[in-house]
Amino acid sequence: MSEIIQLQSIADLHKLFNLGNSQHPLVAVLDFSKVTEQVEQNSKITTDFYSIMFKNYCKNHIKYGRKTIDFQDGKLICIAPNQTIEIDNEIEEREDKMGWGLFFHPDLIRSTTLNQKIKEYSFFQYEVSEALHLSDKEKNILLECVQKIQTELQENIDVHSQYIIVSTIVLLLNYCSRFYGRQLITRSQSNKSIISQIENLLTQYFADNKINEQGLPTVKYLANKVHLSPSYLSDLLKKETGKNAQEHIHFYLIEEAKNLLLNSEKNINEIAFDLGFEYPQYFNKLFKKKTGKTPMEYRNLN
Repeated sequence: MSEIIQLQSIADLHKLFNLGNSQHPLVAVLDFSKVTEQVEQNSKITTDFYSIMFKNYCKNHIKYGRKTIDFQDGKLICIAPNQTIEIDNEIEEREDKMGWGLFFHPDLIRSTTLNQKIKEYSFFQYEVSEALHLSDKEKNILLECVQKIQTELQENIDVHSQYIIVSTIVLLLNYCSRFYGRQLITRSQSNKSIISQIENLLTQYFADNKINEQGLPTVKYLANKVHLSPSYLSDLLKKETGKNAQEHIHFYLIEEAKNLLLNSEKNINEIAFDLGFEYPQYFNKLFKKKTGKTPMEYRNLN
């Protein structure tokens, strides 16, 4: 059975990599080209902190979200607390290996605006197959942010330390958002294929009346069908169409509701139940939000 390594603190991380005492109890920067990975094969690692890692090599195969990470061309992955990665068999090291890791505990940002904003950085929920491919310019920009944090960690902790470190983390995360946006744009052609698949899935779902058998389609259902994470799918759709995955579902739901309102004798409550709503008032609220009219007003006007 695989060993599970639970890293609860930054101190645990330093112990794992045999780095001695940590410079700061809540944040760490590691230079992967200079550390020895003290991890046995087939180990699983889960942490209580955020991890942002870039490598152009991998001493071990790393699995995250049941898929193997190939760092050979240089990729960035962002992992939220309580996610699990697996360490598999070793592979040959590169002579020009380079890489860094930024790790910070939620307690570092608990009393800052980043505590709420971090939920908006959806790439922490992406699958590894959706890792960020960086250009040389982008690698340097992120490296500069990490080096600024490392420089601050080498200073004596004072009243300004947390603000400087957290604000630099925010800057790095905002750059990651920009670079992921660029990646979504440069993959626009393949994205259009995914959009077409989503539209076909939703059209068929309602046409086959699966809504009565399985309820409303979910973002997770659509994501599984196109082999993406729910967060990545929503971001992709938002970038390409202006509507996220949930909004696409609502669009098809409202279209189906219009069909039922105009082509059946069922009352509003019956239609709401047919569309998977447990409470008709939720259907009324959503319909008015999307159309500007209540279901009854729409039926009467048409």
